[in-house]
Order: sequence, then structure tokens, then C-alpha cells
Amino acid sequence: MPAWWPDLLLIAAGAGVALLGHRTRRRWLVLLGQPRASAACVALGWGRYEPGHPYGAWVLAGLALSCVGDLLMLLPRGLRASLVAFGLVHVAYVAAFHTLVPARAWPLAAALPFLAASVLVARWLWPHLGGLRAAVSAYVAVITVMVWAALSVFAAGRVGWSVPVGAVLFYLSDLAVARERFVRSSFANRAVGLPLYYAGQTLLALSLAP
Repeated sequence: MPAWWPDLLLIAAGAGVALLGHRTRRRWLVLLGQPRASAACVALGWGRYEPGHPYGAWVLAGLALSCVGDLLMLLPRGLRASLVAFGLVHVAYVAAFHTLVPARAWPLAAALPFLAASVLVARWLWPHLGGLRAAVSAYVAVITVMVWAALSVFAAGRVGWSVPVGAVLFYLSDLAVARERFVRSSFANRAVGLPLYYAGQTLLALSLAP
């Protein structure tokens, strides 16, 4: 059994407890489960990190910033700060992919599908954003670049399938978060978004050298 299996179990268990908390409206379960799952993602990346590898260092930074963003998201007024934290997460991932393939070499064709999708997402969210329009628009832009970068390094043969799949899952999970925060609150958003988010983070952590 691989050495990283315990971290996977902790991620799954923490996410499951958090989902139970959201379903039963028991906030203490959310506060118990979600930080544990996020910390386990960092532990998974740390266990596979090899010092001196810029790609691994940036991915690990992204995982750590994600943990910070998750904690901020749980605060009653932490939305703005969490947007900043998760924006930095994607900057870290973009920097990681840039170490493998310079940004100038990323094919534009890889960006077009998600660029079109992000324009539609921005139009969908725009009437609901109020004073957060600029912040959310910037966030949509940076996560779109992150997915473009992930697809580009995969197309160049520098990473395995876990990187583009992880990036896309992260993108999709944020659609559920956006619907929950800005459009319509529903447990369905959590039920879809949390598993996608932690699956995406797990795949990105697993992309580090064992």
C-alpha cells in the first residue's frame, strides 16, 4: 500500500464530516472536518515534495494557501479575504506550471474553451455580485489562466493526467462555490463542490515527485 494512502483517507474523512455538518446544519462538524481535509492535502504534498524542485515548491505553496483560504471561507466575513487567498493559490499553480513550460510557449488553443466558459460564468454571476464584481472577475481570470497552464504543460508532455484533471476539477468546484455564495444557497452546492475541490487538490498534490 502506498505511503500516501493515510493522507487520502484523512482527506476523504474530513470532507465527509464537513458534508455531514453542512447537511445537518451542525457548524461544529464543518469546523472539524474541512480544516482536517485541507491540512491532509498539504501533508500529502509535503510527503511527496523533493527539496530543490521549483515545481514542487510552488505546488506545495498553492496547497498551503488553499488551506488558509479554506479557513478564511469558514469565517462569517471571510469571503473577501478567501478570494485573495485562493487567487494566490492559482498564481502559485501558474508559477509551478511556468517552471515546466514557459508561459510564452502555452498554446492559445488550450485556453479558448475555458476562456469561453469563463466569459459565460462571469455573465451568469455579474447581476449577483454587487460590490465584489471586480474581485470576482479577477478571480475568474486567474483560475482560467491556471487551467490553461495545466492543459499546456500536459500537452507538452511535462506532467501526467492528474494535473489537467485536477485543475479542471478545481475550476468546476468553484462554480458550485459561486452558486452557493452568490446565486442560490443549497446543500447540493456543497455536495458537488467539496468532493470536486478535494479531488482536484489531491490530484495536484499527487503530481509531485514521490
